[in-house]
Order: sequence, then C-alpha cells, then structure tokens
Amino acid sequence: MKFDYNDYPHPSTRRVIFGKNGMVATSSPYATSAGAKILLNGGNAIDAALAISMTLPVVEPTGNGLGSDMFAIIYFEGKLYAMNASGRSPKSISIKALKNKGHLKMPSCGVNVINTPGLIGGAMKLYRDFATMPIEKIFEPAISYAEEGFAVTPQIAKLWEESVEKYKKIARDEFDEFFRTFTIDKRAPKAGEVFKCPDMAETLREICDTRGDSFYKGSIAEKISQEVERLGGFLNAEDLKNFEPKYVDPISTNYKGIDVWEIPPNGHGISVLMALNILSKMEIKDRSDVSTIHKVIEAIKLSLTDAKTFVADKDFMKIKIEELLSDEYAEKRRKDIEDFAILPKSYAIKSSDTVYFATADKFGNMVSMIQSNYSDFGSGIVVPKTGIALNNRIENFYFEEGLANSLEGGKLPYHTIIPGFLTRDGKALGAFGIMGAFMQPQAHVQVLMNMIDFNLNPQAALDAPRIMWINDKKIDVECDFDSDIIDGLKKLGHDVNIVSDFKDMGRGQIILKKDDVYIGGTEKRTDSNIFAF
Repeated sequence: MKFDYNDYPHPSTRRVIFGKNGMVATSSPYATSAGAKILLNGGNAIDAALAISMTLPVVEPTGNGLGSDMFAIIYFEGKLYAMNASGRSPKSISIKALKNKGHLKMPSCGVNVINTPGLIGGAMKLYRDFATMPIEKIFEPAISYAEEGFAVTPQIAKLWEESVEKYKKIARDEFDEFFRTFTIDKRAPKAGEVFKCPDMAETLREICDTRGDSFYKGSIAEKISQEVERLGGFLNAEDLKNFEPKYVDPISTNYKGIDVWEIPPNGHGISVLMALNILSKMEIKDRSDVSTIHKVIEAIKLSLTDAKTFVADKDFMKIKIEELLSDEYAEKRRKDIEDFAILPKSYAIKSSDTVYFATADKFGNMVSMIQSNYSDFGSGIVVPKTGIALNNRIENFYFEEGLANSLEGGKLPYHTIIPGFLTRDGKALGAFGIMGAFMQPQAHVQVLMNMIDFNLNPQAALDAPRIMWINDKKIDVECDFDSDIIDGLKKLGHDVNIVSDFKDMGRGQIILKKDDVYIGGTEKRTDSNIFAF
C-alpha cells in the first residue's frame, strides 16, 4: 500500500469535544499528549501549557523554535494576566546598517533578521509565577521527543519540505547548520518518518537545569552570540542579557455581550477589536449572505490597514490605543464601508508560521498561548550543536525612516502573534487563537462571528471556510465556499482568488467553558487534536 498522507479526497466531520476536569488543544498530537500527561499527573493549566510550549519546537519546528517569541493570556484564580515575551531588535541594528551591508529592502532570512528571542524568558517567568509541578516533569516530554524521536506528522512534513527547498535555492553557507540539524541526508523527513534532535535535547536540559538563565546569561547565550558574530549579524550577548518579559494589561471590547481580550501593541490583536467595533452596529445577516461577508471583509481591510500604519512598540506609536478602540473611530470607519469593495486608506489622525494552543484545568484556570519564529524555521540560522533555530522577526519592521514601526535598535517590532480570550461578566468564557501571520486577526474576527453571530459550535466555527484579505481589493477565498457567494463577491468588486491549500488560512484551537464543562474545537487545517478528561 502506497499512501499519500496529505491526500483526503472525501470530507470528514470532527465533533466538538467535551471535558469536565481539563482540556488541551494544540496543533500537534505530541504536544497535546505532553499537556495531557501533565494534567493527568495533577498539574494545572499553566504547567500543561509550559510542557506544550517546550515540546512544540521539537515536534513542529516549521512553526516555532527555541529562538521564538511568545505571547500568552492566562486566566488564573479568577484574574486575567497577559504576557508579552517578544524581544527587542539588536541595539546595533538600523536601516543604515543594513544598507551598508548591501540590502535595498528588508531581508527575509539570514543572520541580519534575527531579533532577541523571548520565548524561553517568558516561559520561565510563567513557571516561577504560576506553575505547581517540578520543572523537570514539565520538560520531560520535550526532551524525550527530541532524544528518542517522533514520527513526523503529515502537514509538518509538507511544510518542512518547503523550507528545505527554500534554503537550497538560496544556497548560502550560513544555512549549513540548518541542514545538519534539521534534515536527513539534506532532505526533509517524510510523513511517518522518525526524526531525532539530540542537540535540542541537551539544550532543553540546560534550560531546565538553569531555569532559563543559561539562554540569556550563560553558555547558551555565549553560543548564540558567538555564532551570530561569526556570521556577521547584529544580535549580541548584551541584547540577550538585557531581555525582560513583561506582564501587560490586556485590551478588550464588548461584542454583543461578550468581552473579547487581546494583547496590546506591539501586537496587532488590536485590529481584531477595531474590526469588531466597526461591525457591531452594522446589520449582520446569515453567514450565507454575500452582503454580510462583504462587510466583514471591508471591516477587516480597514482595521488591518490602520494597524499596519500605527501599531508598533507602544513608546513609538503616533496614536493612542484608546483612540483606535473608541466609538468615534468605529463610527468613522463604518461610514467608509460602501456597497462595493474599496481601496483602503489609513485612518486620518490628529496628531507566516506559528503555533497556537490552549489549556484548561479542573480548577478553572485557562491558558491561551502562542509562539513563533515568524516564518518557517525563522532566519534559517541554527546555532551549532544546540538545535536552536533563531527567528526572523526583524522582517516585521519597516525599511523606511520616520514611521511608527521603522527599524531602529532596541525596539519592539510590530508583532503578528495574538492569543485571544473571552469573558462574560468577569468570568472566563474561553481561550481561542488562530495562527497565521497577517491572517491571524482576520481569522479571529471570522471565527468569533461564527460563534457569536451565527451560533456555530467551536468545532464548526473553526471548520467553516475562511477569507483572507491580501491587499487593495484582492482576497483569497477557500474553495469550499458556495459558488454563489464567490460569484457575489466578484460582483461587489472583490478581486477573488480561490484557494484549496490550507497553509495560509490559519490553524486554530478553541476551549470554551460552560458551567462546569469545557467545550473544545480543533483545527481541520493541521495535524491537531484535543485531549479531554
């Protein structure tokens, strides 16, 4: 028998999952198992989330790595906490410095796009503040998968192959360690093939033993900074030493009786709230109504255009967060929506790959967490004999002086990873998130409306076809939309591209709470699953 593990010609149905004592929803069956093991052994939702967080760089390196950033929203003992563990740009980097190296635009990979990694620092801070289990138990699943190996899942095998082919075409010596660490005989592992990364196992042990200190001030930091220096990059030991994850106040809006929470800028979760505010006072009919879908596209288009213009490191923003979330902003933008597709212009003011997961425990605690190298394996730079793939988050800065998000040294970039959370009357309603770079806020809006406006259960809300605004009037539309809707969107002036590849449409997880029962949905567009008990 010769199987194609990514060929599924017949539609199948996933059912919503219920659990009373806890739940884990991730993009990988191995990560789900890691979180489940923690919950079954008495750990809380944060313990489980940290086990997942350390496991995913091993089993899904196409979307994140030990050199990632991380954001999280945590509901713990009746209170919401938000963690921003995104790193700043290296102190020595600038647009001028990149131009002096021959760059005419922002590079997308290589040693010059590496930002200070925040994942490990953020995870260790969460461990100190909320965890209950010994750290060795939390790291155990990740170390085991790295050392003993795991059978690569179908979707990850496909993404892995795409990354390998990309780096082969670029063909630079700085990617040699990537090929040594993450390929088998210079090729990507195939679906079902066992892959091991003993280097990452040793790094995970050192992170565990030092509670993350080695990553920023010890031998791991030294290895990172020496390799970047050897290749002529900007990130150095001082950048690592000065990293500090921070708790921030989450931002929210009330959409039809439900409070929707996001991480504030430098992340673009604010664009979700902006779009929902625009839509909140518009006539929303059935999901099959073309005019409704048109309004959703236009609201997303306007909010994302404004986010790309104004969202940056909070200290550099040229508009207050409160103004973007105001009724005045929503009303003005609502008036900009016409019956036909428009070319978006930024609001006038007076002055690629990721992993998302959610956990819940018997105590009522819940975690919404996301981490990412930005695209694929990030920069493509892997620190020798560590398994650490370094991010390419610098690419999210603008290669133009004078803008809120212009590249400068020591600055937080516009960030695409956005965990979400829902409450009602101050009590947890659920954790949700959908990965996928600039698709993330678009998917947040669509999935939330599926549940709130159209009463689709969490699984159906994730399964429903999605639309992604690209730019101008261009949109990608998943092929399982009804042909009448696709034709109707074209008649309304949208430049429609029909897609059947799941890669760019986001991959999400949802855990909601109703009374004493958790309700889970998991993404059909990846190798994900749910554990409940």
